[in-house]
Amino acid sequence: MRFPAVDRSILITGASSGIGLAAATTMAGRGWRVFATVRRDEDRQRLAHIAGVTPLLMDYADPASIAATADAVLEATGDRLGALYNNGAYGQPGALEDLSTEVLRHVFEVNVLGWHDLTRRLIPAMRRARAGRVVMCSSILGFLSMPYRGAYNASKHAIEGLADSWRLELIDAGIHVATIQPGPIATNFSSTAMKKFHDNVDVEGSANAEGYRQRLADMQRPPEASFFRKPPEAVVDCLVHACESERPRPYYRVTWLTKGAAVVKHLLPASWFVGLLHRAARAGN
Repeated sequence: MRFPAVDRSILITGASSGIGLAAATTMAGRGWRVFATVRRDEDRQRLAHIAGVTPLLMDYADPASIAATADAVLEATGDRLGALYNNGAYGQPGALEDLSTEVLRHVFEVNVLGWHDLTRRLIPAMRRARAGRVVMCSSILGFLSMPYRGAYNASKHAIEGLADSWRLELIDAGIHVATIQPGPIATNFSSTAMKKFHDNVDVEGSANAEGYRQRLADMQRPPEASFFRKPPEAVVDCLVHACESERPRPYYRVTWLTKGAAVVKHLLPASWFVGLLHRAARAGN
């Protein structure tokens, strides 16, 4: 199915580093008018030096900042924003039994509910234009789950559900919704996740203490690109296609691990697939 071309303006969230920063830089270089959100003023000042990028302060956990960002972008574009890339999120490692409900609630506030709030504020303008692209940065953990990542697993599964529903609800309005499902990407995402882990998990008081100790060394390795771990630009290539193609895809899988896991999950009986994930998790110890 062909979709109409959109105004070459895009709002990108979580642009202080990693995938978001690469996306803002690349899209601006391709002639897009980029609005990029960050949470800290020092990051806003740094982005202000990139030609074609307008930085904005926004926190997905702050509804007032979400509303202000949506209003500012729609005013600046004359109600013609072409694309939205929901990217900003954080990981909260830890076994689910070791995470308080309040910690899980905050993960969903940032990783899910904030995305819903921002997106629904922009959809009416896209409907009026009869064109738009909404791209969600999901994860391999949006269609399979691994231990000690339950909060993030759950948030990305929720994003997949939102995107699948929006895709069907908006297709007749000329708005395309895509999810990008990265596997391992070389960013500083893990460093933030490790801080959240130490802030919110009582390692020594946990029944999972030994499992945590076995995983900490791997979790703290520098995020270098390799055959197994792609650079952020691999995700941005998918964003470009999702925003610029007449025939954007509903799903974009990044890294051979994500593509392979999707095929294996489809082919194997469910019990075999669960066993495979269990063995893979134990091998990671």
